[in-house]
Amino acid sequence: MAGTFPTQMYIKGQWCDAPDGKTLPVINPADESTLAEIAYGSRADADRAIDAAAAAFPAWKALSAYDRAKILKETANLMRQRADTIARTLTQEQGKPLPEARGEVMHTADTFEWFAEEGKRVYGRIIPPTTMNRRHQAIAHPVGVVGTITPFNFPAALPSRKIAPALAVGCTVVSRPDDGTPLTLIQMFQCLADAGVPPGVANLVLCPAKEFADALFAHPAVRKITFTGSTAVGKELIRRSADGVKRVSMELGGHAPLIVFPDADVAQVAQAAVIGKFRNNGQVCIAPSRFYIHEKIAKDFTEAAVELAKGLKMGNGLTDGTQVGPMFKPQALEKTAALIADAKSHGGKILTGGARSTRFEKGYFFEPTVIRDVNAEMKLMTEEPFAPVMPLLDFDKLDDVIAAANNTPYGLAAYVFTNDLTVATRMAEGLEAGIIGINDPVPATPQCPFGGMKESGLGRELGIEGLQSYIETKYVSIGLRQ
Repeated sequence: MAGTFPTQMYIKGQWCDAPDGKTLPVINPADESTLAEIAYGSRADADRAIDAAAAAFPAWKALSAYDRAKILKETANLMRQRADTIARTLTQEQGKPLPEARGEVMHTADTFEWFAEEGKRVYGRIIPPTTMNRRHQAIAHPVGVVGTITPFNFPAALPSRKIAPALAVGCTVVSRPDDGTPLTLIQMFQCLADAGVPPGVANLVLCPAKEFADALFAHPAVRKITFTGSTAVGKELIRRSADGVKRVSMELGGHAPLIVFPDADVAQVAQAAVIGKFRNNGQVCIAPSRFYIHEKIAKDFTEAAVELAKGLKMGNGLTDGTQVGPMFKPQALEKTAALIADAKSHGGKILTGGARSTRFEKGYFFEPTVIRDVNAEMKLMTEEPFAPVMPLLDFDKLDDVIAAANNTPYGLAAYVFTNDLTVATRMAEGLEAGIIGINDPVPATPQCPFGGMKESGLGRELGIEGLQSYIETKYVSIGLRQ
């Protein structure tokens, strides 16, 4: 596998090894085999990449939006042409089933194409003056060099939400993937390089997370840092941004409620809920984490959800028919087991699953789990689970379920299933979440804003809002001769 594409960093238009020759193994979570050894650099490589991005910024900014768009659209085309190869790599290093991986690659290509087009619509405005010897304008200016930091769970989609809009408006980027899933982003950068992105405009650094962050915060050329990951790390990055007054945008943790009203079709909603929960083995920022089911249909929903969860086919993501792959790391297995043990100690009842799978000799497989008799004392209800665990709770009144759903520091996503327009409207207006799916368990799409409220983040990705994150607004006042 290692010989089919680069396993190096990409800095100033060149694929390069670490100066000291250091490498890092990439492990397949389905069988614990080593997929490849990647070049693994240091802060010096991050500094070199930032210098390259700073040097490339003036010329890239000076290009027309149409010229930048041609490169981004060609990147999208190349990703689609190579989708099968990239998706296979994604499945091998991340674990998700191949159809999910291919869908992610196609979503990523759509993101590049959408921002290629939307970059042409970064408009300024003319502002009416108070006196006629002056003219006022507001114009857009790219923020500058952008550092991007992304996690393991969507190694193609999440970087694209940062790289594509930044490049579209004229910023240059320095990117770092998760140590465990670098191969997908390497292949994305291969598409960018083959599409003709100029040297230094897009740089890929593989090095320890702390050293990369240190470089971003210390280097004066870096004007924006964008991060997807845990709330705890996001808070630390926000604190560190103060010294250089660097702009930050954050997509952080979530604890999404999924609320089912009695008028919904129980069978259909149970299927949507199970798919939404166990997609990527629960390792999804916007995955539903708390399931509030109206008491009138709670019994029927529970029975349907348990049967569906039991029927999910678990296995290697490359195997035909696999619906649930492995978790990403052994530490994720340990955390999931601890959450379940805590729930059981507080009276939780396991209806299916609840343990690491014994069907596989190797790999990080955990059985899809459904729990009843859930209460507020459980860690499942207060910590972001990021695990294949489906806790079920009952409710009766609309106002009570809104209060329960909002009773968390998180506010990334929420889901509601109902055929009542009044109920849907009240829920959409009352829930404290940046993304709300009404009868839609998978709402993310390139043209719509994505991000959280409260401790789930700052700013928005995707949509026109995703472009604004990489733009400074300049006010120009012109005095005219009398």
